[in-house]
Amino acid sequence: MVASLFPDLVVNGEIIPQAELDAETQNHVAPKGKPLIARQKAANALAVRTLLLQEVRRRGLQAIPREVAPGRFETEEEALIRGLLDQAIPETVPTDAQVQAEWARDPSRFRSPPLWEVSHVLCACDPRDDAARTAAQAHAKALNEEALRDPRGFAALARRTSDCGSKANGGALGQLGPGDTVPEFETALRELSEGEITLEPVLSRHGWHIILMDAVAPGQILPFESVKDQIAAALERAAWDQAARVFVAGLVESAEISGAKL
Repeated sequence: MVASLFPDLVVNGEIIPQAELDAETQNHVAPKGKPLIARQKAANALAVRTLLLQEVRRRGLQAIPREVAPGRFETEEEALIRGLLDQAIPETVPTDAQVQAEWARDPSRFRSPPLWEVSHVLCACDPRDDAARTAAQAHAKALNEEALRDPRGFAALARRTSDCGSKANGGALGQLGPGDTVPEFETALRELSEGEITLEPVLSRHGWHIILMDAVAPGQILPFESVKDQIAAALERAAWDQAARVFVAGLVESAEISGAKL
Protein backbone atom coordinates (compact mmCIF):
# COMPACT_ATOMS: atom_id res chain seq x y z
CA MET A 1 0.00 0.00 0.00
CA VAL A 2 2.83 2.39 0.85
CA ALA A 3 4.69 1.63 -2.39
CA SER A 4 1.63 2.52 -4.51
CA LEU A 5 1.66 6.06 -3.11
CA PHE A 6 5.04 6.70 -4.74
CA PRO A 7 5.76 7.16 -8.44
CA ASP A 8 8.37 4.95 -10.04
CA LEU A 9 11.94 5.94 -9.31
CA VAL A 10 13.60 6.70 -12.64
CA VAL A 11 17.18 7.96 -12.98
CA ASN A 12 18.27 8.99 -16.48
CA GLY A 13 15.76 6.55 -17.92
CA GLU A 14 16.78 3.67 -15.63
CA ILE A 15 13.82 2.36 -13.62
CA ILE A 16 14.62 1.20 -10.10
CA PRO A 17 12.59 -1.93 -9.18
CA GLN A 18 10.10 -1.53 -6.37
CA ALA A 19 11.71 -4.52 -4.63
CA GLU A 20 14.94 -2.52 -4.30
CA LEU A 21 12.99 0.38 -2.83
CA ASP A 22 11.30 -1.98 -0.37
CA ALA A 23 14.65 -3.40 0.74
CA GLU A 24 16.33 0.02 1.03
CA THR A 25 13.42 1.44 3.04
CA GLN A 26 14.30 -0.95 5.88
CA ASN A 27 17.58 0.95 6.33
CA HIS A 28 15.93 4.31 7.04
CA VAL A 29 14.11 5.58 10.10
CA ALA A 30 11.09 7.85 10.22
CA PRO A 31 8.80 9.29 12.91
CA LYS A 32 6.25 6.84 14.22
CA GLY A 33 3.24 6.64 11.95
CA LYS A 34 5.03 8.31 9.01
CA PRO A 35 6.45 5.44 6.92
CA LEU A 36 6.37 7.55 3.77
CA ILE A 37 9.31 9.57 5.11
CA ALA A 38 11.46 6.45 5.27
CA ARG A 39 10.30 5.58 1.76
CA GLN A 40 11.36 8.99 0.47
CA LYS A 41 14.76 8.70 2.15
CA ALA A 42 15.21 5.33 0.50
CA ALA A 43 14.30 6.75 -2.92
CA ASN A 44 16.82 9.56 -2.47
CA ALA A 45 19.58 7.15 -1.41
CA LEU A 46 18.92 4.81 -4.34
CA ALA A 47 18.82 7.72 -6.78
CA VAL A 48 22.29 8.84 -5.67
CA ARG A 49 23.66 5.29 -5.77
CA THR A 50 22.25 4.81 -9.27
CA LEU A 51 23.80 8.07 -10.45
CA LEU A 52 27.18 6.99 -9.09
CA LEU A 53 26.98 3.56 -10.74
CA GLN A 54 25.92 5.14 -14.03
CA GLU A 55 29.01 7.34 -13.83
CA VAL A 56 31.10 4.26 -13.08
CA ARG A 57 29.84 2.64 -16.28
CA ARG A 58 30.42 5.83 -18.27
CA ARG A 59 34.06 5.85 -17.14
CA GLY A 60 34.49 2.13 -17.68
CA LEU A 61 35.77 1.47 -14.17
CA GLN A 62 36.36 -2.04 -12.83
CA ALA A 63 35.66 -3.29 -9.30
CA ILE A 64 38.66 -4.19 -7.14
CA PRO A 65 37.15 -5.08 -3.73
CA ARG A 66 39.26 -4.32 -0.68
CA GLU A 67 39.31 -6.21 2.59
CA VAL A 68 37.52 -3.94 5.08
CA ALA A 69 37.79 -6.31 8.05
CA PRO A 70 39.45 -9.69 8.60
CA GLY A 71 37.79 -12.01 6.09
CA ARG A 72 35.23 -9.38 4.96
CA PHE A 73 35.50 -7.64 1.59
CA GLU A 74 33.63 -4.82 -0.09
CA THR A 75 30.75 -5.75 -2.34
CA GLU A 76 31.27 -5.14 -6.04
CA GLU A 77 29.05 -2.03 -5.91
CA GLU A 78 30.93 -0.66 -2.89
CA ALA A 79 34.24 -1.19 -4.66
CA LEU A 80 32.99 0.49 -7.84
CA ILE A 81 31.68 3.55 -6.00
CA ARG A 82 34.85 3.85 -3.92
CA GLY A 83 36.93 3.60 -7.08
CA LEU A 84 34.85 6.31 -8.71
CA LEU A 85 35.22 8.68 -5.77
CA ASP A 86 38.94 7.95 -5.53
CA GLN A 87 39.28 8.94 -9.18
CA ALA A 88 36.91 11.92 -9.13
CA ILE A 89 37.95 13.54 -5.87
CA PRO A 90 41.56 14.62 -5.60
CA GLU A 91 43.38 14.09 -2.31
CA THR A 92 43.60 17.31 -0.35
CA VAL A 93 46.38 17.44 2.23
CA PRO A 94 46.16 20.46 4.57
CA THR A 95 49.24 22.59 4.93
CA ASP A 96 51.07 22.95 8.22
CA ALA A 97 49.79 26.53 8.39
CA GLN A 98 46.17 25.39 7.99
CA VAL A 99 46.59 22.78 10.72
CA GLN A 100 48.21 25.30 13.05
CA ALA A 101 45.45 27.84 12.36
CA GLU A 102 42.74 25.26 13.11
CA TRP A 103 44.35 24.45 16.46
CA ALA A 104 44.86 28.15 17.33
CA ARG A 105 41.20 28.91 16.56
CA ASP A 106 40.23 27.25 19.84
CA PRO A 107 42.87 25.11 21.59
CA SER A 108 40.37 24.23 24.33
CA ARG A 109 38.66 21.81 21.90
CA PHE A 110 41.64 19.50 22.18
CA ARG A 111 41.81 18.04 25.65
CA SER A 112 42.81 14.88 27.41
CA PRO A 113 39.81 12.77 28.56
CA PRO A 114 37.96 14.03 31.65
CA LEU A 115 37.68 12.04 34.87
CA TRP A 116 34.44 11.80 36.80
CA GLU A 117 34.03 10.69 40.39
CA VAL A 118 30.51 9.35 40.57
CA SER A 119 27.96 7.80 42.91
CA HIS A 120 24.62 6.37 41.91
CA VAL A 121 21.50 4.58 43.04
CA LEU A 122 20.23 1.84 40.74
CA CYS A 123 16.65 0.68 40.42
CA ALA A 124 17.28 -2.48 38.42
CA CYS A 125 14.90 -3.73 35.74
CA ASP A 126 14.83 -5.19 32.26
CA PRO A 127 14.04 -2.18 30.01
CA ARG A 128 12.47 -4.55 27.48
CA ASP A 129 9.78 -5.48 30.03
CA ASP A 130 7.26 -2.63 29.86
CA ALA A 131 5.62 -3.37 33.20
CA ALA A 132 8.92 -3.81 35.04
CA ARG A 133 10.40 -0.69 33.43
CA THR A 134 7.39 1.45 34.36
CA ALA A 135 7.32 0.21 37.97
CA ALA A 136 11.07 0.74 38.40
CA GLN A 137 10.79 4.21 36.89
CA ALA A 138 8.15 5.25 39.42
CA HIS A 139 10.33 3.96 42.26
CA ALA A 140 13.43 5.66 40.84
CA LYS A 141 11.62 8.96 40.41
CA ALA A 142 10.61 8.96 44.06
CA LEU A 143 14.21 8.20 45.09
CA ASN A 144 15.52 10.91 42.77
CA GLU A 145 13.24 13.47 44.40
CA GLU A 146 14.42 12.34 47.83
CA ALA A 147 18.06 12.70 46.74
CA LEU A 148 17.42 16.22 45.45
CA ARG A 149 15.78 17.21 48.74
CA ASP A 150 18.70 15.88 50.78
CA PRO A 151 21.92 15.71 48.70
CA ARG A 152 24.03 15.06 51.79
CA GLY A 153 22.04 11.91 52.44
CA PHE A 154 22.85 10.40 49.03
CA ALA A 155 25.26 7.78 50.40
CA ALA A 156 22.73 6.66 53.01
CA LEU A 157 20.02 6.52 50.34
CA ALA A 158 22.23 4.33 48.16
CA ARG A 159 23.06 1.96 51.03
CA ARG A 160 19.37 1.60 51.82
CA THR A 161 17.83 1.33 48.35
CA SER A 162 20.30 0.67 45.51
CA ASP A 163 20.26 -2.57 43.52
CA CYS A 164 23.94 -2.16 42.62
CA GLY A 165 26.83 -3.76 44.50
CA SER A 166 28.22 -0.24 44.97
CA LYS A 167 25.57 0.27 47.68
CA ALA A 168 28.12 -1.03 50.20
CA ASN A 169 30.21 2.05 49.38
CA GLY A 170 27.30 4.46 49.50
CA GLY A 171 26.80 4.15 45.76
CA ALA A 172 30.34 5.29 44.96
CA LEU A 173 31.66 4.01 41.64
CA GLY A 174 35.04 5.69 41.93
CA GLN A 175 36.71 7.46 39.04
CA LEU A 176 35.31 6.93 35.56
CA GLY A 177 36.47 8.09 32.16
CA PRO A 178 34.94 8.07 28.67
CA GLY A 179 34.01 4.55 27.62
CA ASP A 180 33.95 3.15 31.15
CA THR A 181 30.14 3.05 31.39
CA VAL A 182 27.17 2.39 29.16
CA PRO A 183 26.45 5.25 26.70
CA GLU A 184 23.29 6.50 28.40
CA PHE A 185 25.09 6.79 31.74
CA GLU A 186 28.06 8.60 30.17
CA THR A 187 25.77 11.05 28.38
CA ALA A 188 24.26 12.01 31.74
CA LEU A 189 27.74 12.42 33.26
CA ARG A 190 28.72 14.88 30.57
CA GLU A 191 25.78 17.09 31.51
CA LEU A 192 26.45 17.18 35.27
CA SER A 193 28.58 19.68 37.17
CA GLU A 194 30.38 18.86 40.39
CA GLY A 195 27.92 18.31 43.23
CA GLU A 196 24.90 17.98 40.90
CA ILE A 197 22.33 15.19 40.94
CA THR A 198 20.31 14.15 37.91
CA LEU A 199 16.93 15.88 37.87
CA GLU A 200 15.30 12.73 36.48
CA PRO A 201 16.35 9.06 36.58
CA VAL A 202 18.46 7.88 33.65
CA LEU A 203 17.52 4.63 31.89
CA SER A 204 20.20 2.18 30.75
CA ARG A 205 20.26 -1.54 29.99
CA HIS A 206 20.66 -2.11 33.73
CA GLY A 207 17.66 -0.10 34.86
CA TRP A 208 17.10 3.42 36.22
CA HIS A 209 19.98 5.42 37.71
CA ILE A 210 19.98 8.39 40.07
CA ILE A 211 23.44 9.90 39.61
CA LEU A 212 25.50 12.20 41.82
CA MET A 213 28.59 13.87 40.38
CA ASP A 214 30.97 13.87 43.34
CA ALA A 215 33.88 15.53 41.52
CA VAL A 216 35.02 16.39 38.01
CA ALA A 217 38.56 16.65 36.65
CA PRO A 218 38.22 18.24 33.20
CA GLY A 219 40.72 17.15 30.61
CA GLN A 220 43.81 19.30 30.15
CA ILE A 221 44.37 21.28 26.94
CA LEU A 222 46.76 19.30 24.78
CA PRO A 223 49.81 20.91 23.15
CA PHE A 224 49.76 21.41 19.39
CA GLU A 225 52.43 18.80 18.69
CA SER A 226 50.38 16.03 20.30
CA VAL A 227 47.22 16.73 18.26
CA LYS A 228 48.49 18.05 14.92
CA ASP A 229 48.09 14.67 13.17
CA GLN A 230 44.55 14.34 14.49
CA ILE A 231 43.68 17.85 13.27
CA ALA A 232 45.25 17.22 9.86
CA ALA A 233 43.22 14.04 9.44
CA ALA A 234 40.01 15.84 10.41
CA LEU A 235 40.66 18.68 7.95
CA GLU A 236 41.41 16.17 5.20
CA ARG A 237 38.16 14.29 5.91
CA ALA A 238 36.18 17.54 5.91
CA ALA A 239 37.68 18.61 2.59
CA TRP A 240 36.96 15.19 1.08
CA ASP A 241 33.35 15.26 2.33
CA GLN A 242 32.80 18.70 0.84
CA ALA A 243 34.30 17.67 -2.48
CA ALA A 244 32.15 14.52 -2.53
CA ARG A 245 29.01 16.59 -1.95
CA VAL A 246 29.95 18.91 -4.80
CA PHE A 247 30.64 15.94 -7.10
CA VAL A 248 27.30 14.29 -6.33
CA ALA A 249 25.48 17.63 -6.69
CA GLY A 250 26.97 17.96 -10.15
CA LEU A 251 25.68 14.52 -11.12
CA VAL A 252 22.22 15.38 -9.79
CA GLU A 253 22.13 18.71 -11.61
CA SER A 254 22.84 17.14 -14.97
CA ALA A 255 20.51 14.16 -14.46
CA GLU A 256 16.84 13.53 -15.18
CA ILE A 257 15.30 12.06 -12.04
CA SER A 258 11.71 11.35 -11.10
CA GLY A 259 10.41 9.74 -7.91
CA ALA A 260 13.07 11.27 -5.65
CA LYS A 261 13.56 14.67 -4.06
CA LEU A 262 17.24 15.61 -4.23
